[in-house]
Amino acid sequence: MQDTSPNIQDLSDRSREVFRRVVEAYLETGAPVGSRSLTRQMSQKVSAATIRNTMQDLEYLGLLGAPHISAGRMPTEAGLRMFVDGLLEVSAVGGEERELLEGAAGDQSELPALLDRVGSALSGLTRGASLVLAPKHEAPIRHVEFLSLAPDRALVVLVFADGHVENRLFTPPPGQTPASLREAANFVSAIAEGRGLSELRTVMSREIKARRQEIDSLAASLVETGLASWAVAEGEPDRLIVRGRGNLLSEDAASEADLERIRLLFDDLERKRDIASFLELAEGGEGVRIFIGSENKLFSLSGSSLVVSPYMNADRKIIGAVGIIGPTRLNYGRIVPIVDYTAQLVGRLLAGRA
Repeated sequence: MQDTSPNIQDLSDRSREVFRRVVEAYLETGAPVGSRSLTRQMSQKVSAATIRNTMQDLEYLGLLGAPHISAGRMPTEAGLRMFVDGLLEVSAVGGEERELLEGAAGDQSELPALLDRVGSALSGLTRGASLVLAPKHEAPIRHVEFLSLAPDRALVVLVFADGHVENRLFTPPPGQTPASLREAANFVSAIAEGRGLSELRTVMSREIKARRQEIDSLAASLVETGLASWAVAEGEPDRLIVRGRGNLLSEDAASEADLERIRLLFDDLERKRDIASFLELAEGGEGVRIFIGSENKLFSLSGSSLVVSPYMNADRKIIGAVGIIGPTRLNYGRIVPIVDYTAQLVGRLLAGRA
């Protein structure tokens, strides 16, 4: 199907200026923009009637919309996409902003704490909610153990060859016993040593099928449940660090509908298991990517924007991502370079730790 959406080059100089000023005013105020207010801003003297006609043309093209018949115009998702791709002017990251981010990242603490501070700093600078996808630990596994905490709660302990230890909570299958826990742990440990988590998942799936008749069915179920609690393909909730939710929920200018949409957005985030899709959003190449409204594939909810950038290790391999999420009315010109700088900063820090 051929793309019939308008191009910024297809607009006349006047239409382009009216469009740009409507979008910039909307991003600043969040309110529809009327023709009369634009007459004082245009580079050449133009009547309000002429501006109204131009805005109607832009509305016909699908770039502007009107919430009410008598109201001014505001950009549609297609309009915001055209603005971001063709007219967005990106500012430089200020010295104070750099110092704040570098100060948050300058401590030689453990990686989770470091990324948490970076996320908090990013949220504070942008007044949005920050997302940080931490790199998964890929060192070979030395030992696996399952521990029962309650009838409906268990703990898997992963000991890696480099000394790193991870504890993950999961829900075991009904009726698990100490014997089935030990049997499951022995089964996993026998094939886990020397393998990373990604490889282990593939091997375990194959082994479980091949040896289904050799092990107790309850232990097999426990193995599968425990595996799902840490495998990348099933999501790793503790890899996604979210900071600054209150920045969105307490937005003074937000309407009741906006606040409800934001609450739904975060409910969607908290329910989402497969956060590997967040990293996939950033894997289209280096640099910042912007997802507006329904383009945002991470969440089922439209009406939000995600500005995300991948970060890389010393081998230039994408291993994580940082981003800002919020309403479509973001200050893209300021947020894009901040997200980009944060991703580069995290990449340099991880490369220095290698």
